[in-house]
Amino acid sequence: MLKRIISRANKSRNYVLSAPIGGLNARDSLDLMKETDAITMDNYLPSETKVVLRKGYVPYVNMEHAVKTLAEFNPEGGEKRFFAFGGGELWDITSAKDAKKIDKSFQNDEWQCAQFKNRLFAVNGQDMPQTFYIDDNDGDIWADVQFEGEGLIPEKLVNVNSSKQRLWFVEKNSLKVWYSENAAEVQGNLLCFDLTTIARCGGYLVAVANWTQDGGQGMDDLTVFITSEGEALVYSGKNPNSADDWTLKGSFQISKPIGYRCIMNYQADIVVITRDGYLPLSKALPLSQASNSQIAFSDKIRGLVLSRTAVGADKFGWQSLIYSRGGYAIFNVPVNQQFEQHVVNLNTGAWCRFTNLNAYCWGCYNERAYFGTTTGVMLFDEGYSDNLDPIEGKVEQAYSSLAVDGLKKLQLLNPRTKSFNDYALTIYANTDFNTESQPYQENIGEKAVKLTLWNQSLWSSKEFPSGVFWAVLKTTINSQWISTSSTGFKFSLVFQTKTRGNSIEWYETNLRFEVGSGFL
Repeated sequence: MLKRIISRANKSRNYVLSAPIGGLNARDSLDLMKETDAITMDNYLPSETKVVLRKGYVPYVNMEHAVKTLAEFNPEGGEKRFFAFGGGELWDITSAKDAKKIDKSFQNDEWQCAQFKNRLFAVNGQDMPQTFYIDDNDGDIWADVQFEGEGLIPEKLVNVNSSKQRLWFVEKNSLKVWYSENAAEVQGNLLCFDLTTIARCGGYLVAVANWTQDGGQGMDDLTVFITSEGEALVYSGKNPNSADDWTLKGSFQISKPIGYRCIMNYQADIVVITRDGYLPLSKALPLSQASNSQIAFSDKIRGLVLSRTAVGADKFGWQSLIYSRGGYAIFNVPVNQQFEQHVVNLNTGAWCRFTNLNAYCWGCYNERAYFGTTTGVMLFDEGYSDNLDPIEGKVEQAYSSLAVDGLKKLQLLNPRTKSFNDYALTIYANTDFNTESQPYQENIGEKAVKLTLWNQSLWSSKEFPSGVFWAVLKTTINSQWISTSSTGFKFSLVFQTKTRGNSIEWYETNLRFEVGSGFL
């Protein structure tokens, strides 16, 4: 009788999978994504070498009504000021402790602001335009803007910016823009520049931008007028009063902009919030002198942006902000009756999404980020909870074949993480584009008795076939194999935390699996 020879060679293999530092991908199909991308990345920031849970926020000033505009005033050689518009009121919130209401009342809280020549200018298309400055004798002064012009109705001015050493004011629901007659003027006469015969697509003006082509204030600066129909009218020159020194470079079509807060200056470029995404003008306008944009373009999250603009383009709250302290840009997005934020790492171009930050508006003051809510102003990137509520972080990593074609059985996971304190982690693997959802576990506490305790058993046990709840009890780099059981061709790791009072960093995950033959 012949004996069957049984091979007992070790069929188990190991694979090291980097944390998804490529960030959120809402563009590519699941089978084409890089394994370092993420299908979902909520409240975790992708950096160059790791993925980090965002920090939280704390109350800054309670105003008992919705705040829809925040504005910083940065005088030359003086102390900065910080202001908030909400509930028809204007507040000086330079000091949270000594916040005070200014003796002003308004009909509209949705102001657009610009600083020019040591003055802050604010317009909203309904109230009398306002200006703030610091007088050597009288101190802080808020006053009505002292501009006039033939045919001008000041209350109709809805947006403001500076270009070519002049202030430019957009008239609401028209193609008229008003500019100071002489350079560097902060009061006096405004002249009308009517683009009705120039704008081929009609609509109305939403914004004026100064497009710096040489990285500073120089001869290559262009003035760009953006209409509601997505027409960008680009002018060169310094003096709109002179036909010899004011030339139309071209009329270019981009996607339709969203709202009056649709532009953001970054480096030598202008980023426009449009219905198709967040678009640098240097990528859209075919000018020979257009520079290469250094900011990431939102093409990688285009699917997410399109889903939001399709239903929310007409809602208030669209805004963008460079947050230099964090190294990222924030795009505020209205979603139903709440808000989310699309966030891009300015160094790598990797995206993620912030949730549970119900922000009507954003502002920077002393290089810190603040946002307005229904009850006042919050200081962001402070502490490790959302006003004492847990921060819910979820990352669904792109599918990976683990560098081996064919069927595989995933047996063990070993995520490498680092944290300040103990925390509970839900980690599991979805297979072959199937989506499984498992609940969050909260911070270590009374509920910890239901979790597998870190390093207190040889193998972490499992509650679900494809994953495990376990408690991380170390503050150095954590490393322990966790038992799991998933069979498929491709695997997507899901990494979930619900924590407060903690910083969590995820570096990589080791996976142990068997190849197809012999286990079915």
